[in-house]
Amino acid sequence: MTALPDFCTPLDADWLLPIPLAGCELRSTRFDRQRLQAGDFALSRVEAPANIQRSVAKRQAEYLAGRICARAALLAAGSAAWVPGTDEERAPVWPVGFCGSITHGDGWAAAIVAHDSYWRGLGLDVENRLETARAERLAPEILTPDELARLDPQQTALQVTLTFSLKESLFKALFPLVRKRFYFEHAELLSWSAGGHARLRLLTDLSEEWHHGKEIDGQFSLFDERLLSLVAIPSSKAAI
Repeated sequence: MTALPDFCTPLDADWLLPIPLAGCELRSTRFDRQRLQAGDFALSRVEAPANIQRSVAKRQAEYLAGRICARAALLAAGSAAWVPGTDEERAPVWPVGFCGSITHGDGWAAAIVAHDSYWRGLGLDVENRLETARAERLAPEILTPDELARLDPQQTALQVTLTFSLKESLFKALFPLVRKRFYFEHAELLSWSAGGHARLRLLTDLSEEWHHGKEIDGQFSLFDERLLSLVAIPSSKAAI
């Protein structure tokens, strides 16, 4: 078994979201970038791409912690040991037959993986919950006019953080399927519940299947002043 570097806590296999998904494996860890050592990539048997080798310790720690989680999730999902590389779009490269997503932020990293017989697209995103003043400043950049009209002034920080995170998760889930970039204005959060369910709608045409008006389910949870969101695209043609 590959050694776990000291800058990471033991990997957590708990499902941190409200709705369990068949065939999905989630692994997470807390990490301290200040404890990252020069030999931790070699110890972990993770190869750092050139851009990561040139980056600051914070980015190196995020990358390594995320890849360690991804390898463990892949093994749990039935893959051989595999560390996702990075393609020309800087997206993770998963082994044939699997899909997944990696996220990290402020000393926490996670990866979700599934065999493609269950899911063909997964998008996982973690964000620190925004403070109200910053959320108010960012809202016009993240929210569509309709989303702004639905914004509850008493929940601005939560709603802006949630919308940002879910749109990031949506992009991560769909980009590998459509290979076309889209942005905050190209999707909207239609509804969400305190129980962690959300529904989004595309506002642009990405492909014949993923067209303007297509609706997609998501889910989210709150913990330690963080918000974790997930969008999952099933292997069948049925929408979720």
